[in-house]
Amino acid sequence: MKTILVLLDTLNRRSLPAYGGGASTPNIDRAAEKSVVFGQHWSGSLPCMPARRDLLTGRASFLEKGWGGIEPFDRTLPEVLREAGIFSHIITDHYHYFSRGGENYCQAFSTWDFHRGQEGDPWHSVIAEPPKPEQYYGRIEDQYEHNRSRFEREEDYPGPRTLSAACDWLERNKDEDNYFLWVEAFDPHEPFDCPPHYLEQYKDTYNGPRFDWPIYGDADVPEDALRHLNARYAANLTMIDHWFGKLLDTMDRLELWEDTLFIFTTDHGFLLGEHELLGKNQMHVYNELAHIPLMIRPPGGQREGMRIHALSQTVDLMPTILDYMGVQAPEDVRGYSLRGLLEGREDQVREAAIYGYHGMAVNVTDGRHTYMRAPKSADNHPCNIYTAMPTTFRSFLGGGMEKEIECGRYLERTDYPVFKIPLTAEGRPYTGNQRVLQSQLFSLEEDYAQQHPLQNEAVEEHMIDLLRAEMERADAPEEQYLRLGLEKREDD
Repeated sequence: MKTILVLLDTLNRRSLPAYGGGASTPNIDRAAEKSVVFGQHWSGSLPCMPARRDLLTGRASFLEKGWGGIEPFDRTLPEVLREAGIFSHIITDHYHYFSRGGENYCQAFSTWDFHRGQEGDPWHSVIAEPPKPEQYYGRIEDQYEHNRSRFEREEDYPGPRTLSAACDWLERNKDEDNYFLWVEAFDPHEPFDCPPHYLEQYKDTYNGPRFDWPIYGDADVPEDALRHLNARYAANLTMIDHWFGKLLDTMDRLELWEDTLFIFTTDHGFLLGEHELLGKNQMHVYNELAHIPLMIRPPGGQREGMRIHALSQTVDLMPTILDYMGVQAPEDVRGYSLRGLLEGREDQVREAAIYGYHGMAVNVTDGRHTYMRAPKSADNHPCNIYTAMPTTFRSFLGGGMEKEIECGRYLERTDYPVFKIPLTAEGRPYTGNQRVLQSQLFSLEEDYAQQHPLQNEAVEEHMIDLLRAEMERADAPEEQYLRLGLEKREDD
């Protein structure tokens, strides 16, 4: 039994023709035709590394901590597979795995392969400042300017190199039968960089300042620049789709489809002017960010081309993979296997899905409504980070509050002692959630773009009940209820 999981970072569902989008992605379309397409698939923890921890552990991590490494007490997918005698390999150009705050992800696999050069990856080593445009919108960073100077051909870009390496790996291991292959391309993550012929496909006529890397927050750029940014995103997506096609070609040639579980998905989406915002992280987790694509082809193509509208989310992929590979899921997994849905034996596996960023609003959907529960006060108190690995993206946690950090056995699911690091404290306001201080309720059917918040007390109470139930199932720390102004259910 084989499993191949393909993960593209920052893949907007609304861009894909398989979901009604307008980007040119003939190979993703081809994968959709071969697969069961999920219409109600949602993120869990955001952004990049929290989403991957969810995928690897089958648990929502954002209620305990944000960006950080795999914990010593986490049971990860490749480790569980290894215990069952199954080989695993990851091929990626996602440099966050090798930055501080990305510890223990790739190292859990039997082998790993890293392709350098994306975004701020400290790869091409030049001391002198690189040449930069005199005018630009958004961001320009020296390290990426150095990196991109080495992309002389399309084949030199990290995304194409990653997909080519996946093809090579499959060729080398064509006679093997018991493995899990994780193929991950950073594209179409920003900066939206690709050879110009992809941009030409979108008839882009922009001639203003360079704009390929937006600053997260307000979309305060001219309309023509915003259209150009959208075209650049689409062009970057079309490039990686082209190389994804080579992976599909390899699977065709090696006749892998009959005995392989194939999964195609992403971690989250990206705002490109919707809600007058750009990026992620600083705002409510709107549908553009949380409602994500998922395509699964079971071995042999059972129910090929079908659409499933039952709720699913990122934490469900680990138990699904283990189920197909004949391995028991660890007891602390909170996701559900989707195999029953894929085989037509079940109509539903979950009532609701929760998702969010650590320390910000906590969000829930039942497939009909979305509810964003804001902190009850601007200072967000109380909120703590729980971790035995006190690192985050490019830095350590707890700096400046060392005397306030405690250590103990605070998590019910493990006896492993963890640090309890205050994210907020009395008299020290938290500024990271200033855009999410108002709870909001939306109808997915009547207002998918989330422009007109509902005022419906009965629906809101129903969504609050679902939120509480999912938080309890995720073993949310007690103070999460306090900061959100919620009480735990009486039956607990």
